Amino acid sequence: MTGARDDTTGATGTARAADPAGPAGDAVPEYRVWALAGLPEVQQGDDLAKLIAAAGPGLADGDVVIVTSKIVSKAEGRLVEASDREAAIDAETVRVVARRGSLRIVENRQGLVMAAAGVDASNTPAGTVLLLPEDPDASARAIRAGLRDTLGVNVGVVVTDTFGRPWRAGLTDVTIGAAGVRVLDDLRGGVDAHGNPLVATVVATADELASAGDLVKGKAAGLPVAVVRGLGHLVAGAADDGEGARALVRDAASDMFRLGTSEAVREAVTLRRTVRAFTGEPVDPAAVRRAVAAAVTAPAPHHTTPWRFVLLESEESRVRLLDAMRDAWIADLRKDGKSEESVAKRVRRGDVLRNAPYLVVPCLVMDGSHTYGDPRRDAAEREMFVVATGAGVQNLLVALAGEQLGSAWVSSTMFCRDVVREALALPPDWDPMGAVAVGKAAEEPRARAERDPEGFIEVR
Repeated sequence: MTGARDDTTGATGTARAADPAGPAGDAVPEYRVWALAGLPEVQQGDDLAKLIAAAGPGLADGDVVIVTSKIVSKAEGRLVEASDREAAIDAETVRVVARRGSLRIVENRQGLVMAAAGVDASNTPAGTVLLLPEDPDASARAIRAGLRDTLGVNVGVVVTDTFGRPWRAGLTDVTIGAAGVRVLDDLRGGVDAHGNPLVATVVATADELASAGDLVKGKAAGLPVAVVRGLGHLVAGAADDGEGARALVRDAASDMFRLGTSEAVREAVTLRRTVRAFTGEPVDPAAVRRAVAAAVTAPAPHHTTPWRFVLLESEESRVRLLDAMRDAWIADLRKDGKSEESVAKRVRRGDVLRNAPYLVVPCLVMDGSHTYGDPRRDAAEREMFVVATGAGVQNLLVALAGEQLGSAWVSSTMFCRDVVREALALPPDWDPMGAVAVGKAAEEPRARAERDPEGFIEVR
């Protein structure tokens, strides 16, 4: 990037390869980027397109105009009175992703995940804050149409804001609104210079334009608009505004990192639902092992490890266990005097285990427990280990939900522990604590009824 400050155009720069020509003498692609000087302080109701046209009358077809969202917000009347910035952030927040001290990373009403919902209290009068544009794509379309009407040119428009990014230090400008610009360049299906197929390469072209513009606009130079020239292939025809910057926002289903630090556990617990119908899709054993790794972090008495998890990965092992349990259950039901119809109906309820492609049998072991010789204290000792095992199973279920696996914890193995131990060749001191059916949910679980936590609290 080369260039110097120019009193007419503001900061300028040119990007090109080191050699002005390729190996065969062909011209190497290049572009020029500069900031527009001379824009006045923007006020509510100002026509941004006319202000930009006055500052840059030489705009040409194929240029991309990079506009800082702050002046868009000011023109659209998004400067609001707010003596409490935190309240303004609350009003713009859909969900809190992460929190550290007073800093909040949130998803805002535009679907963007960013610090403080984009609420800006800098360079605004005391007692006011500046909100992001209500619809940044619509703002970009309006500026583009206005420049076409005023100057007769077909340009692309990008509206930008400043973001921090996970895993990377520092801030950069990204696109939050766009019109007439190819926001994503999908290279999948092509090949690289060595002929290797490109299977996952989708370039965020609009964000690269935003960053290029920020290099000459700066954060404190008072230059809110930049122009990129030489990339006309990224600008659509005059009648095509394109898909807008909304296409850059991942939806929840494709966002592998959706859960933030302040909501990961809560969200995973919410996702953990009892699933009773599974698809036939196989379960990844590695995913279950990762869930077990979470399970064994549960608290336990006396620094013990009271959990064991028996993973039934083969159909043969699952059938052998479930057949043995079914026979024992039928015998118990008949002993209780149940009719054959009632027996058959109850046995069918156990199909949730038989239909699951994967089973986990959590077991309790009392290794490290204390014996007091006092029935009351010995009973309490066992209860501590049972509670610890339950905590481990809950961790397992939550972690499975995080792996996008459904589960159902069924108590049946607790009623025929000897049968289970024999079918699975388990040590005599392993006590099965139910069974967990695991698999991909065949349908969306029913909505969980809301529970007011105050109904479960007593304060003393």
